[in-house]
Amino acid sequence: MKVPFITQTLKDASGPFIAASDYMKVLPESLAKWVPGQLVSLGTDGFGRSESRAALRDFFEVDAKHIVLATLGALVREKKIGVDIMKKAIQDLGINPEKLNPAIS
Repeated sequence: MKVPFITQTLKDASGPFIAASDYMKVLPESLAKWVPGQLVSLGTDGFGRSESRAALRDFFEVDAKHIVLATLGALVREKKIGVDIMKKAIQDLGINPEKLNPAIS
């Protein structure tokens, strides 16, 4: 049986795995079944509402600070870190936890 390249490449990696795309998150999610662990997908599921790529990434929460937050959230779910670390990161990174989900707002 042939093993997919992504599975071979990640076989010794410990997750979680975070995929961020400037396109719909369904694109990285299409790889999830071949990733040997939890895959968290971030994407711009909606129409461009920004003047720049950086603003678009911030609006859709696929920029560096949100990738960090997604990683910490996955580590909390796997019980590898405490929720206090994630809460501190939210504060340190200036993320508004009350912000509406950009995919539905």
